Amino acid sequence: MNLAAFTIARWQLSLVAFLLLAALGLTSLLTIPRSVDPHFPIPVVTVIIALPGADAADIEQTIAKPVEEVLRGIDDIDEIRAGITDGFVTVTAEFDWDGDPDQYFNDVVREVSAIRSQLPEGITELRYRKARTTEAAVLQLAMVSKTASWRRMQKYSEDIRDTFVRYPGVRNTVIDGLPQPEVQVAIDSRRLAELGLAPSAIADALRRGGAELPPGAVDSAGRRFNVEAGGAYRDLDTIANLPIRAGNGTLMRVKDVADVRWGNAEQLYITRYNGERAIFLSILQKDGFDVIRLKASLEEELKRQQANFPPDIRLEQIFDQSRDIEHRLSELTRDFSIALGLVIITLLPLGWRASVIVMISIPLSLASGLLAISVMGFNLSQLAVAGFIVALGLLVDDSIVVTENIARHLRMGKRRSIAAIDATREITPAVLGSTGVLIFAFTPLLFLPEGAGKFTQSFIYTIIFTVFASLVISLTIIPFLASRILSRDEDPEGNAILKWLTHQIERLYRPILHSALDKPKQTFWASMALTLSAFALIPVLGFSLFPYADTSYFRVTIDAEQGSSVATTDALVRKVEAVLAKEPDIKVRAANTGSSNPQVFYNVFALDQRPNFGEVFAVMDAWHPDRSPEMIARIRDRLEQIPGARFNVELFQNGAPIASPVALRITGENLDTLRDIAAKVEEILRTTPGARDVINPVATDGIDLDIGIDDAKAALLNIAPGEPRRAIRLALSGENAGTFRDPEGDSYRVTVRLPLGETQPISALDKVYVASRTGEAIPLSQISTPRLESVPPQIQRFQLERSVTVTANAQPGALPARISQQAMDEVGKLKLPPGYRVSAGGEAEAIATVFGGLGPIILIALFGIFAVLVAEFGRFRETIVVAGVIPLGTFGGFVALFVTGSSLSYMAIIGFVALIGIEIKNSILLVDFTTQLRREGMELRAAIERAGEVRFLPVLLTSVTAIGGLLPLALFGGSLYAPLASVIIGGLISSTLLSRIVTPVMYLLIARGGEKDSDAKAPPVLPVEG
Repeated sequence: MNLAAFTIARWQLSLVAFLLLAALGLTSLLTIPRSVDPHFPIPVVTVIIALPGADAADIEQTIAKPVEEVLRGIDDIDEIRAGITDGFVTVTAEFDWDGDPDQYFNDVVREVSAIRSQLPEGITELRYRKARTTEAAVLQLAMVSKTASWRRMQKYSEDIRDTFVRYPGVRNTVIDGLPQPEVQVAIDSRRLAELGLAPSAIADALRRGGAELPPGAVDSAGRRFNVEAGGAYRDLDTIANLPIRAGNGTLMRVKDVADVRWGNAEQLYITRYNGERAIFLSILQKDGFDVIRLKASLEEELKRQQANFPPDIRLEQIFDQSRDIEHRLSELTRDFSIALGLVIITLLPLGWRASVIVMISIPLSLASGLLAISVMGFNLSQLAVAGFIVALGLLVDDSIVVTENIARHLRMGKRRSIAAIDATREITPAVLGSTGVLIFAFTPLLFLPEGAGKFTQSFIYTIIFTVFASLVISLTIIPFLASRILSRDEDPEGNAILKWLTHQIERLYRPILHSALDKPKQTFWASMALTLSAFALIPVLGFSLFPYADTSYFRVTIDAEQGSSVATTDALVRKVEAVLAKEPDIKVRAANTGSSNPQVFYNVFALDQRPNFGEVFAVMDAWHPDRSPEMIARIRDRLEQIPGARFNVELFQNGAPIASPVALRITGENLDTLRDIAAKVEEILRTTPGARDVINPVATDGIDLDIGIDDAKAALLNIAPGEPRRAIRLALSGENAGTFRDPEGDSYRVTVRLPLGETQPISALDKVYVASRTGEAIPLSQISTPRLESVPPQIQRFQLERSVTVTANAQPGALPARISQQAMDEVGKLKLPPGYRVSAGGEAEAIATVFGGLGPIILIALFGIFAVLVAEFGRFRETIVVAGVIPLGTFGGFVALFVTGSSLSYMAIIGFVALIGIEIKNSILLVDFTTQLRREGMELRAAIERAGEVRFLPVLLTSVTAIGGLLPLALFGGSLYAPLASVIIGGLISSTLLSRIVTPVMYLLIARGGEKDSDAKAPPVLPVEG
């Protein structure tokens, strides 16, 4: 008993099973987490280390190189990059994309922790960052206040953070832009000098007085008592009254030589909301949680929190990811509804009974696909929904073919159940083969390399699962429904629409096919010449990876001149805010000086932290394709008029992380030589058509102040080695000398330093005194000769070599890969010194990696398809005939891309691979039926013509339904999905029209090679009833 016979005989069980499937699919729809973009593991770990006061060259030798050395010994390491600026270094390790990112993270932490003792003293920050797509903020808030102290704002922000982390879906809440409150012991350097007391003595006394060392416990009378003997400071008076002894033996207190007060560490990261003083709170989600539901629960909590806020503090929303999700999914839901309507309309020629049967397969197949991706752990992202839209035009194919064949058997006079079983049994090999080919075409795409492959996996899985479900449904529930709904009494020629279509096929198609079969060779070669000519469009189209994301937000980055202070950079950031404030579409301006804005997009990480860097994150209500590009152009024009910095307006881009669209990487050893070559590469990029926003990170040198310690003079004055450096650091950066704990249990640093305003002026060096071994305070000026010196502004390293990467963006309509290639052609004319080389990075490098991996994938897909065809037909002849449709579809795909102005993007390439499977699926129906007719004894020419006429309508309907399903994506799917949909639509149009001629011609030519056709020029065969 086959599947159809079983479902018809045990219809009650079948009905329950499919109702259960529908219920599970509906449950998955209600519970599956939603997101804008798919969440996928990124095997990238970043080590972030801060050493304030150290220049880039020192950090390279003492931190970057040792960390690189231990990282390169970890298994599966692919790439190591380091970015070094004054006081800061990030070392990024990228591993094999097929490995375990969690294990890689643990390996990095273990290896770097093992050398922690070998790294310099004075490191203030050592942290590890695991790249996650869920690291993007679910919600970014601004706590705004003009008058509240930073300590008050810290209290309220930490209360919110502590409340939010109790929610199951919240991983963390990060606070940014808050200068760290601290207890400052602001020393009077002149008074200390008079007393012969070094500032370091104050720090040492405070450190000993506030040491948290539990003394232990004692027993008395059968009871045990913990002994308290001081510890963390609890009030400012205790610190102020701490006794110290001067160099002359006089006993005094800290308050006699210092001012003890609440203050803040130097603010190196400034944040504002729409021009107002603020700090930022970013709520991060855990994996596997629904952002929309999480946002709803957090919103209720925020209302409760704000009710307790004082009137001078308020919360404002900067970014809401759930709004982005709802907008994107609503657009795709609209596209899905339009596609569904178009697919239903294309079913009308089948008649209302057959249309109802086929339509029932749609929700069942979609429910099955939704259940499968939910079980696989995927989110309902825009790619998953797009996958359902693509599948919508494909999943009805099998049901249409099976239903049409059952109707044909009913017209032969069979009972409904017998007709359903016989017709399904007859068509099963063709359906299995054609759908198997389609699945084989998509399956290798699951193994596309690196981040691009991970990004599109949910899209591919959705199509595979849904199409496979439609195959099972077409061979089970469709025969059962047909045996109950289809009628034997219907007009054999179908309804009016079907009659009209049949008449047009007979009137137009039959004479064209007959003429083509009369001249098979001429027809074949003319068709091949036409289709292969389209490959000449490839150089014109060009290659790209992923388009911009059309988000309702973008960012403007500011690179001030080297050596600029935070205050200077902040003045430039304010000018950018003023430019953005002139645009009515921009509702939110989140300004950041000294660092990037917290991460809001899954593939753009916030790693830039330097005084001469700033970013303004701009949020609109929506991206308007008709006017937003013009707004971006206006902003760029206005920013170009502002001197003193490089401004870059950056739109967010789909796909895996790419640092810059255009990047030329120079590697070598000597920094001066690298700078000279970088200047030449910069000039080449500036003159390359299509390039804009060219950035050369080493275009200007940095300037440092070298104190010029005279070690010999210091030794004569009995100053211990290293003591001058400690004194300078204590005076300027401060030295942590203990912990202060307030009544609420919050801890703060006790910092000894010179009095600090917003920053330390250069005159502070005149107030620095160094302690000798005898306790005498010696002015720093006695043992130093300060001088200015030129230093590298930053040092980049790639694969353990020094490098400089010159970057650029692409003008609208220009392809980054083409810009890179043109620039590299000019770079090739340069005479580089031995040991130096220039290579293309950015999107060109990613394209080379990703598209280089496509070759084996396509080869595997083709061999898999051929294996299915050989298994079905048992001979190579029919296999070659079926595969002959491939160039017919590629012709239409290339032409569609050319007409729409699209490039050969990553999604377009996927469209071509999918098109191959769809084309072959349709071709199988024709070839399989021709072979059946010949087995029944019909002669070659007659069988070819008869099969062409009978199978024309089913193939036409399946193609039209696929086109109808994809049309909304082509028209409204944006730059991400439109190329894929255009390729398949264009390919289906050309393939459906041309293959109805070329496939019969190829069958005739190849079959003649094995046997003599005695009636090659016979008159057309009249239609045979039934």
